[in-house]
Amino acid sequence: MSKLFTPIKVGAYDLSHRVALAPMTRLRTVQPGDIPSKMMADFYGQRASQGGLEIVEGVSISITARSYLGAASFFHDGQAAGWKAVADAVHAKGGRVFMQLIHGGRQSHVEMTGGVAPLAPSVVPTFQGVALTKDGFVPASPHRAIELEEIPAIIEEFRVAAQRAKDAGFDGVELHGANGYLVDQFIQDGSNKRTDAYGGPIENRVRFLREAVEALISVYGPGGVGVRISPSGEWGDVSDSNPEATFKYVAQVLDGYKIAYLHVIEPRIKGDDTLHEGQQPVAVKYLRPYFSGPIIAAGGFDGDSAEGIVAAGDADLVAFGRHFTSNPDLPYRLQHKLPLTPYVRAAFWGGDETNYSDFPTYEAAKAA
Repeated sequence: MSKLFTPIKVGAYDLSHRVALAPMTRLRTVQPGDIPSKMMADFYGQRASQGGLEIVEGVSISITARSYLGAASFFHDGQAAGWKAVADAVHAKGGRVFMQLIHGGRQSHVEMTGGVAPLAPSVVPTFQGVALTKDGFVPASPHRAIELEEIPAIIEEFRVAAQRAKDAGFDGVELHGANGYLVDQFIQDGSNKRTDAYGGPIENRVRFLREAVEALISVYGPGGVGVRISPSGEWGDVSDSNPEATFKYVAQVLDGYKIAYLHVIEPRIKGDDTLHEGQQPVAVKYLRPYFSGPIIAAGGFDGDSAEGIVAAGDADLVAFGRHFTSNPDLPYRLQHKLPLTPYVRAAFWGGDETNYSDFPTYEAAKAA
């Protein structure tokens, strides 16, 4: 029997299988206002399955947290109905849904932040990042260091966003601590040059992560909170002088909170691209001894490799992104060894329903 299709308890929830939908920035909100669109509810509802877990794309917690035009956010009341429709669509199919919360930090542009300089733990003049504005992908605007007294307000933005997600019916939230965004910028010493209580040794650099996790737990309890990290990841121009020691410590810290899961992006992936073809999963295998709860592996998996990593015990679930974009019934196809519909890369970042919410299930395509 395939272990990928055996039950597992993740935080507060019993899941019937271990194939999760990974959070993906798809740029389909209605502008202005980042309003969740009907096609977004369709997309998530189509990919829901009985006892399956979906993690909704990075949702910015404030206007200053935004990085990409068309991406999701949840910081004003006008967005609530759209997000409730997403949660309802997943629950109607018997699925569970977490909302990933993000602050873009220095990876932004003044057109996205309401005219203010993007925020960062420290000013790193050599930083090379991008944002998405009405002019397309552009270099990030010059950033400024967050003042010590500003940090509690940002943590509160995470808490308020979590409460909004809970009020909209989401089962939990995932803290985006990966891919060079603000939480990751605090963790890694290539981007965090602070000399106060939030910089220097890893115990200090992880303080922002700790406080954000505690804010989310105050809303959902530990069983409704997950964290995503990307050890040795290359997106966002981040780096660390000792990534193994850094992320070992991060895993140990998170284990102490007894959160629902740790979500790990393999370093062979950068954004929506595979950087290191043929590289075997390394991050989850290294972190497994330091985190006792469920681990979700992500980045470059197919059905066979997902089955292999779960069977080996290095991960407990596997999150799929690209294959889920074009296969709304991906768990069914993987379980029954059915062919997959190829994904359409040109439709990943923005557009309409075409090659987004119009992919048929295997059974529907066969009957057509």
